[in-house]
Formats: sequence, C-alpha cells, structure tokens
Amino acid sequence: QVQLVESGGGLVQAGGSLTLSCAASGIISSINAMGWYRQAPGKQRELVARITSGGSTNYADSVTGRFTISRDNAKNTVFLQMNSLKPEDTAVHYCKVTTTAFRLYWGQGTQVTVSS
Repeated sequence: QVQLVESGGGLVQAGGSLTLSCAASGIISSINAMGWYRQAPGKQRELVARITSGGSTNYADSVTGRFTISRDNAKNTVFLQMNSLKPEDTAVHYCKVTTTAFRLYWGQGTQVTVSS
C-alpha cells in the first residue's frame, strides 16, 4: 500500500519559515521526481518546486530565492524549506511522487497559512 505522509504545515507570520516533509512508502518501483504543489481557495493547483532523482530542481517564479527543495533518497523523503513566507503562500500544499514505471502518487495535503 502506497503512502505519502506529509508534515510540517501550520500557521506562521509573514516573514517566517516552515519546513514541509513528505515520506513515501510502499512504492515498489524506483522513485523518479518528487515535488510540491499547492492549491489556494478558488485557484488551480500549481507547481511550487520539483526535484529529480539526480538532484535537478525547478521552482515556480513566485518562490525562487525563498524556498529550497531537497530529498533523502535513502528514506524516500522530500523536504521543502520555506523562508520569507508571504500571505500569498497560504494554500494546501501537496506532495507528488512519480516513479520510473510512470506511476504518480499524491499526498493528502498539509495546510500552510501565513498571516500578515
């Protein structure tokens, strides 16, 4: 049974920091890319940051320079360090994992709320 367990969301003041983590288990094939997406009320889900198995990363323009994505391949875990948070970062953040067998999995989502 595949599980993506996310943690680290919460309420923080503008300018503060949070670190999200997502641990994947039960995935038989090798994990390729891992990433974070977010969805604010009334908006579409959007990419925040993504990292490949080789360590290549890409970020949404809105978070470049403030967020850092990293992963621990041995533990199938991806992290998102979020600094200088802004109210517009408020959203449910979802972890996404894609495998070398072209399967994809989503986490249940974790709420990030940034107060002004």
